[in-house]
Amino acid sequence: MSRLVVVSNRVSIPTGDAKAGGLAVALNDLMERQGGLWFGWSGQTSAGPERTATPSIVQHGSVEYATIDLTPEELELYYNNFSNGTLWPLLHSLPEQMNFDRRSLQGYRAVNARLADVLLPLLRPTDTIWVHDYHLLALASALRVRNVTCPIGFFLHTPFPSPDMLSSVPEASQFIRDLLSADLLGFQTANDAENFAASAQRIAGAARLAGGGLQLGNRQIRVGAFPVEIDPHEFAEMAEAGHRSAETARLQRSLDGQSLILGVDRMDPTKGLRHRLAGYRRLLESRQQWSRQTTFLQIAAASRQDVDAYQTLRDDLEGAAGRINATLGEPDWTPIRLISRGVPRDAIAGFMREARIGLVTPLRDGMNLVAKEYVAAQDPDDPGVLVLSKFAGAARQLGAAILVNPVDPDEIADALDLALRMSRPERQDRWKACWEAIKDASALGWGRSFVSSLSRAGTEVPRPARPARTIQEAPIERRTGTGNDIRIVSTQPPPSRTMN
Repeated sequence: MSRLVVVSNRVSIPTGDAKAGGLAVALNDLMERQGGLWFGWSGQTSAGPERTATPSIVQHGSVEYATIDLTPEELELYYNNFSNGTLWPLLHSLPEQMNFDRRSLQGYRAVNARLADVLLPLLRPTDTIWVHDYHLLALASALRVRNVTCPIGFFLHTPFPSPDMLSSVPEASQFIRDLLSADLLGFQTANDAENFAASAQRIAGAARLAGGGLQLGNRQIRVGAFPVEIDPHEFAEMAEAGHRSAETARLQRSLDGQSLILGVDRMDPTKGLRHRLAGYRRLLESRQQWSRQTTFLQIAAASRQDVDAYQTLRDDLEGAAGRINATLGEPDWTPIRLISRGVPRDAIAGFMREARIGLVTPLRDGMNLVAKEYVAAQDPDDPGVLVLSKFAGAARQLGAAILVNPVDPDEIADALDLALRMSRPERQDRWKACWEAIKDASALGWGRSFVSSLSRAGTEVPRPARPARTIQEAPIERRTGTGNDIRIVSTQPPPSRTMN
């Protein structure tokens, strides 16, 4: 069996018995079963050449963790400026928040090249390489230039924009060609995969192949949708235990019978936090019966504090929450509780089980696992209601949630009112439909599915390219099958393709 080499921007090294959350758990479990190497940035900066040129290697179980530091200049150009100042808003189709300068682009490419240089001596001829996310768009190409012939897969955790939006960044065609150096390109939804394929055809001159693949020159590349999953049963157990914890008991006492509306996000401009607060304000202004009957707890852990847009967002949210509390609050009632620091995951799980409404309204999101966690956290006998942005990837699976346009405060207010008035039988029906969509999946299954597809990439018999076709609105997808045997199919008649 080949060794799996995972490459990501940040590497979280386990310490003692503690395990990182989310994606790290899934990938560690996957690699522990077959042995592997996880390579990337340590999260630290150093000006010393010994820390920036040679990796620090730590063995944990059957996984090696290899990390390097960045220089302060690399951190600024590669991470703060280009990754988070240019690519993040671009991929989320928020051009008004995007900044671009060529020096940062050059710094981004230089770090991708240096990572390839450091990784190269660590590789074995039989390795399988899995590169993650927008920080490393140029890495597959950098490895190919260095004569790496191992299978390379790339997975994008964010959305992928339309060809027109992508064209707003100089050298977009080169980034597409960089990605096409991989053997398998994975996206969260069929819509994201279709946007990439259309961009590759229009901007980089790639040919569309039957079955959803692409061809550029003599290379053929598979493109697929691989929705990221959680471990729903494990999270449900955590939520049940967390609901009995002292933290949840204190929250319950402070609510004094009020219905809890809960939001859990990073402090990020793409999460729709400004619009969310405006929607709750509109609810209280237009339906005064919910005054004193509801409390909105928004946990928004501060992140990327060196990026101006994030600092501005925090100031805006604190100001908006203060104005709502000052205008609509009472001496014995505070409508909004805003927490801008991290809260332990088990405590959040308990809060989710307590919450009558989970409010998840990103402007755009690749998937949004918080939505799936909220579903998993519910008491099946008396579940809460998920209010979800229709522009989150999770909306493709959780269609029984109340789906909203996240920029419309009135629509958010209407959804909150509907959820607060909803009968228990309807809440149960909606929850059951959402639970059915996630209960047979797992984070480990997601990882295995991608690696299995990567192992097959490049071994299939080539098929002739299709004639060019007009790019159509990508269809909404639905899931069929169970467990790891999942295909993404269309609810509209699309051009014939297999996305995964």
